[in-house]
Amino acid sequence: MGLFDAISIAGSGLTAQRVRMDVTAENLANADTTKGTNGQPYQRQEVVLEPVGSSESFSGALSGALAQGQSEAKPGGVQVTGIVADKTPDQLVYDPGNPEANAQGYVRMPNVSTVTEMTDLISEQQSYQSDVTAMQTSKSMFSSMLGILK
Repeated sequence: MGLFDAISIAGSGLTAQRVRMDVTAENLANADTTKGTNGQPYQRQEVVLEPVGSSESFSGALSGALAQGQSEAKPGGVQVTGIVADKTPDQLVYDPGNPEANAQGYVRMPNVSTVTEMTDLISEQQSYQSDVTAMQTSKSMFSSMLGILK
């Protein structure tokens, strides 16, 4: 593992969590949007993440690291591979006074649950803070090592 790999990995996590927070904020902002540009209710968005640098599992990476560098895989962090629409069906809410209501009085609402989004936002914020802490710890270790080498 190189000197700056830990900072690079934490940085990739920061980027990924920031994208997740942005998508969650967009979902919350559109929780009541009954008609989007396509004439349909807003569809909840989800971020797809994948590991960078190694396609092996955690146990495989750990075994390789314990084998004292016999593994050629380089650490790489995580990356956003896409933002996809959640396939959960829309909610039907009975509101006969709403101009968007159908003949039975039901309005098709987005498939966004504010409780789920707020829970996701808390998780994303905590993951972001963990990456910041990892980056600060790496920086502190590098500073201490440079102090020893003087």
